[in-house]
Amino acid sequence: MTSQPDSVASALAARIRAAIAEAGGWLPFDRFMALALYEPGLGYYTSARRKFGLMPDSGSDFVTAPELSPLFGRALAAQVAQALEVSGTRQVVEFGAGSGALAEQLLDALDARGLPVDYAIIDLSGSLQARQAERLARFAPRVQWLSRWPEAIQGVVVANELLDAIPVQLLHFDGQTWHERGVVAQGEALAFADRPTALRPPLDAPFVPGTVTEIHPQAEGFMRTLAQHLQRGAAFFIDYGFPEAEYYLPQRHGGTLMCHHLHQADPDPLQRVGEKDITAHVNFTGIALAAQDAGLAVVGYTSQARFLLNCGLAPMIEAADLRERAMAQKLITEHEMGELFKVLALASADLADWVPLGFTEGDRMHRL
Repeated sequence: MTSQPDSVASALAARIRAAIAEAGGWLPFDRFMALALYEPGLGYYTSARRKFGLMPDSGSDFVTAPELSPLFGRALAAQVAQALEVSGTRQVVEFGAGSGALAEQLLDALDARGLPVDYAIIDLSGSLQARQAERLARFAPRVQWLSRWPEAIQGVVVANELLDAIPVQLLHFDGQTWHERGVVAQGEALAFADRPTALRPPLDAPFVPGTVTEIHPQAEGFMRTLAQHLQRGAAFFIDYGFPEAEYYLPQRHGGTLMCHHLHQADPDPLQRVGEKDITAHVNFTGIALAAQDAGLAVVGYTSQARFLLNCGLAPMIEAADLRERAMAQKLITEHEMGELFKVLALASADLADWVPLGFTEGDRMHRL
């Protein structure tokens, strides 16, 4: 499937126009992004459209690390196993499980280590839940799907490419004044429109006129909610992004907002709404500070390459066949996923002094 059915696209367009009208003719971008991605049954992630896959001829739009190589999950499992042992827990909670590939890899690897776990998935997409359930049927009834946060989490939280899909607010600097960028209806089309705002980026950088950038209050709010629920254990977030000082460099004056459709990237979220992913890079400094201020301990931050190598990926690659080696190399090479993707580790306060396996060498917490 390469496009939304006309009925779905029309219904989503009508829902967005209604939201613009209800908001007085101007809709903040984060509200638009939430509708485009998550409106029940209509948004990009909640519709039946295929998202994940290696090639565009499958109808997919992008590939994530677990689809790229099963060694990703096997290496991550080494870290999850250590965190389970250190915390004395036996539950894994995954947010945004996608195709279910990572869950399958973790469950297989943890079983092989003699660590059968209860696995909970929190995912907003009914169609993805169905796909996950089919893929993970052999692990039933240890896998359950939750529609909301569990009251208490005692275990390990994992999230691969979750934070980049949490709606962001857009800010525009004209050289003198900051504006918040929103969406308006112009005839049959959607367009950007700016309003003066008291909002500012978190860093007082030398922003150049014309700068468009993002702030991440919803992702930071997610961290505060995590802190309320994670009673004992750890959380690992894997995503593309930068520390704050790099995120708001003057050279990055166009921001990081990007769309993905049929394995091609474009910067226009107002076209083909509901048919393509909309993402922004993660400001890991803001995420880490929000978690820390809410009571969690920041126990690690490094590149995906360094994290996976610390978790034993190199001997796994050596033991793999030629094709699997080539795919796994993409996880760690600098021009592929190795450097752009980062791993942030958080822990409950009682584990504040713990150094997780994936951060024993090359930790970059000092750069947050």
